[in-house]
Amino acid sequence: MEIKELYERYLRYPSVQTDTRKIKQGDIYFALSGPNFDGNTFAAEALQKGAAYAVIDNAAFAVGDKCIVVDNTLQTLQQLAKYHRQQMDIPFIAITGSNGKTTTKELLAVVLSRKYITYATEGNLNNHIGVPLTILKIKKDAQMAIIEMGANHQKEIASYCEIALPDYGVITNCGKAHIEGFGGIEGVRKGKGELYDFIRETGGTIFLNTDLEYLEPMADGISEQITYGSHPAGYTGRPVMNGVFLNVEVDTDDEPVTLTTHLVGEYNFPNVLLAVAAGEHFGVSLQEIQAALAAYNPDNSRSQWLKKGNNQVILDAYNANPTSMKAAMENFAKADLPGKMLWIGGMREMGTEEQHEHAELVALIDKYEWAGVILVGKEFATVKSAHMWFENSTDAAAYVAQHPPVNSSILIKGSRGSKMEVMAAALPE
Repeated sequence: MEIKELYERYLRYPSVQTDTRKIKQGDIYFALSGPNFDGNTFAAEALQKGAAYAVIDNAAFAVGDKCIVVDNTLQTLQQLAKYHRQQMDIPFIAITGSNGKTTTKELLAVVLSRKYITYATEGNLNNHIGVPLTILKIKKDAQMAIIEMGANHQKEIASYCEIALPDYGVITNCGKAHIEGFGGIEGVRKGKGELYDFIRETGGTIFLNTDLEYLEPMADGISEQITYGSHPAGYTGRPVMNGVFLNVEVDTDDEPVTLTTHLVGEYNFPNVLLAVAAGEHFGVSLQEIQAALAAYNPDNSRSQWLKKGNNQVILDAYNANPTSMKAAMENFAKADLPGKMLWIGGMREMGTEEQHEHAELVALIDKYEWAGVILVGKEFATVKSAHMWFENSTDAAAYVAQHPPVNSSILIKGSRGSKMEVMAAALPE
C-alpha cells in the first residue's frame, strides 16, 4: 500500500497505537517487533479490541480485510509520520542534548501554549518510535510543534530530522552521556550536531546558548541564530537562587525582570532562558512567559522537590551522567539546607569508562561534607569508597525504611535503570 493511501485511512482514524494493551476503538495498530517480541502475533487481538486496521509486516498473521501488509512496519510508521508532517505549515522546533532536553521541552511548551495551540513530545517519547508517534498525535488545529530527540549513537538525530523536518533547532548541551554508543565526548558533539547539520542544510534557525563555547563552531554556517546566555547575547539573564529554587533575572530595554520558578538548581538556568528567548521570538509577552514559568511544577522524578515527613527531598532520578551528576551535586553542596545527604545511583551506558567515571564521582562526593551518603548499583561495586553501598535500590530502600533519616535534606539521583525513586517512596510521609 502506498503511503498516501495509508494516510487517507489515518485521516479517518487518526489514532495510532503500538501496544495492544492500550488499544481503543478506532485505533490503527502498528505491529512493531523487537528482540524479544513480534508485534505481528498480536494483530488479531488488536482487531478484536476494536482497532480499525492492523499494519503488519508478516502476511502469515493477516486476519480478514483489516490487516495492511507492508515490507517493514517501523519504516512505514516513520514514513507515515513524515507524510503527516509535510502536510503541516507550522513551526517545528527540535530539541536535543545530553542533559535538560525534557525540562527544556516542558518549559517551552508551557510558554508557547500561552499564545498557540502547541503539541509537544509526551513524557520521554524521543526515540525512533516515539518521534513518529509524537508527530502522528499532532492534530489539524496545531499552531506549534515541539519534538524532543534523544540519541545514543551517531546518525540517530539525523534520521529523526528526516522525519520531523524541523524549522528550528536547540542543542541544550553536549556532555558525558551515552559514551558507550557515541565513543567519547567528540562523538557526542558530532551526534548532537546532526541537528545543526540539518538546520544548516535547510536554511532553518537555531537557538544558541552562548555560554557553551563549543556550540559556536558547531553552528558555523547557520545564518539564522537567536542567542541567549549569561553574557551579552540576544537574550541575556542571570541565575538567582531562592533557597533551592531557581529564579532568573532577565535583561530588558528597561529594568531587569525577575522570573520565579519551581525548578531546583542553577543548572536549569539555560533551560529557562531558552524558553524566554523562544517565547519572545514567537511573540509571547514577557508577562505571559513570567506567568507560565511560575505556574510550572516539574514532575516525573526530574528535579522534583518533595516533602516526606520531616525530610525534604530533591528527586532527580530520571537520568544521570557525569555532567549532570556534577552539576546536581555541586548545586546541592552550595544550598543552605539542613542535614544534607546523598543517595546516588549508578550511571548507565558508560562503556569502558564505567569504572573511571564512578571513581571520579566518588572523588567528587568526598570533596564535600555530607550527613550521610548511600551508593546504589553494581557500577560502584569495585570503586574504593568509605560510603554505604547497596547492589540495588530495593535493598537500599529496605534499609531506609528501617533507618529513616530525621530532619534531613536528601538529593536522590541516578540513571533511570537504577530506579532510585523507590528510595524516596521508602521515606515516611
